[in-house]
Amino acid sequence: FWATGFALGFGGSGAFAGTKGFFLTGFSDPLTAFPAMSGSDASIYAKFLFQYGFAAVVLMIALGPLVERVKFPVYLLFGLVFCGLIYPVAAHWVYGGGFLQQWGMQDFAGSTGVHVVGAVGGLAGVLLLGPRRGKYRDGVSRPLPGHSLLMFGLGILILWFGWFGFNAGSTFEALGVRFAEVAVVTNLSVACGVIGATLVNWLIERDFNIAMIGNGAIAGAVAITAPSGYVEPWAAVPTGLIGGAIVVLGLNWIDDKIDDPIGAITAHGMVGLWGTIAVGIFAVPKFAASAGVGVQQGGEFLGGLVYSGSFRQLGVQLAGVAIVAAFVFITSLAVFAAIKATIGLRVEDREEDEGLDITDHGMYGYPEVFIPPTELADAGLATVGGGRGGGTGYGA
Repeated sequence: FWATGFALGFGGSGAFAGTKGFFLTGFSDPLTAFPAMSGSDASIYAKFLFQYGFAAVVLMIALGPLVERVKFPVYLLFGLVFCGLIYPVAAHWVYGGGFLQQWGMQDFAGSTGVHVVGAVGGLAGVLLLGPRRGKYRDGVSRPLPGHSLLMFGLGILILWFGWFGFNAGSTFEALGVRFAEVAVVTNLSVACGVIGATLVNWLIERDFNIAMIGNGAIAGAVAITAPSGYVEPWAAVPTGLIGGAIVVLGLNWIDDKIDDPIGAITAHGMVGLWGTIAVGIFAVPKFAASAGVGVQQGGEFLGGLVYSGSFRQLGVQLAGVAIVAAFVFITSLAVFAAIKATIGLRVEDREEDEGLDITDHGMYGYPEVFIPPTELADAGLATVGGGRGGGTGYGA
């Protein structure tokens, strides 16, 4: 991303890609060289670091669906191309000054530019990689649960807090009113995502599934990422509620067809699509005018369907997300296909059964499960009741 991605994504306002700032060199005035971020007079290094965070996030979304059966070098090879070329070009189109933004597509912090891009990239890989061993038996999906709901819950809380930097940080100012407004909108949507997922899951399963509730928080965050700088707080409520409902229904539907261990295709892809659509419904003309982005008529920004009665902004949103998804899918599929044809994508069955912690990285991620008690503690202590499992030690 340092070498090529930042320049391609944000170095200039060309229709297809940026042309300035490769290796963070070769530009004069950074405010004119990187016009998409000219609303802030922060140093170019601060802006690079901010955008680098987006690139890291989108790559993790793309690689998440591949876990537990993909070769480690695949992460490195795909990451080079994805962060150096695919994501930056898509980001430039959407919010770096490219042709979709010039059309009026609104995506404040990345429902399409980050979340749909990452999910579609992951989908391309999964289609070539196949499911984990044992995931489907006689064509029926089997649950392969994670190792710790406590860690899952902590991760959700970290993401919830981090999203304020993701969305409110995209105002490029921390002291102005807009930062606080976007943070409030974000928080409302995340909370409503929790409510939406909880209600829908209860209607289907008649329980309060912690994993689904956590995914509802992620869905509320993803859904509001595009609208956060364009909508009033009230619009965050339906945006989050619908996002939470989509993630529950989508996860149940996808799981029967595609093995996505982290649910990224649903939580980031499907919900990212909804967030992109939500802008076309709820965008406020004054916020579009303030950002200088949106469909115009007679020199005035139309806003979303609710305010304008027009489907024009919604149409641009749909066209934009379709173009980005097609580009990312085709290019990602080509990269994964090239890797598969050369070094291969998938580990051996034996390696998958043993676990990639030990076969790829030379150590156990959860040693108490695999290593005999006598190798974890004094052999005598392992047999006198001090260990977990009624005195049998770890791994009983």
